[in-house]
Amino acid sequence: MKKVAIFASGNGSNFQAITDAVHNQKLHIHISCVICDRPGAFVLERAKKENIPVFLINPKSYPSKIAYESAILEKLQAFQIDFIALAGYMRLIGPTILNSYERKIVNIHPSLLPAFPGLDAIGQSLKAGVKETGVTIHYVDEGMDTGQVIAQQTVEIAEGETKESLQKKIQVIEHQLYPETLEKLLNS
Repeated sequence: MKKVAIFASGNGSNFQAITDAVHNQKLHIHISCVICDRPGAFVLERAKKENIPVFLINPKSYPSKIAYESAILEKLQAFQIDFIALAGYMRLIGPTILNSYERKIVNIHPSLLPAFPGLDAIGQSLKAGVKETGVTIHYVDEGMDTGQVIAQQTVEIAEGETKESLQKKIQVIEHQLYPETLEKLLNS
């Protein structure tokens, strides 16, 4: 069974979806640890409730990105991590981690990449007036949401859609698509 680290910065709803899929035997991985970069992020509570080791590694405590990522890499190596799933992790991954986990890091993004990369993809899609957006799961490379697409699913944008209503629709898809895609990637 693959040992997976989940990186998250916020609420952790995708972390919870992955954890639930493991409990329901729809995803056959071992969630070995959670790496979080933000004190007070709710994902920390979610992980503790699941008895999953959590490492709060605050980048402000390190003199450089290399030092920060070296501290993360040390934890990943200590837990013999095979694969990394980003679940709302709001930082670009640098060469320190990328070089050690080439094509072994995936991310989930709330748009149909390459459209609307980066922050506030939902707001970007609404502002652009497009009729559909979606969810993308992709490999992580050195760019911002530029890695090879693994899976995508569209979400219709209804007339009068709000950011909150669209986010709820997207999260329903995310919480199904991410565990399914991880299962295919890691156990096929």
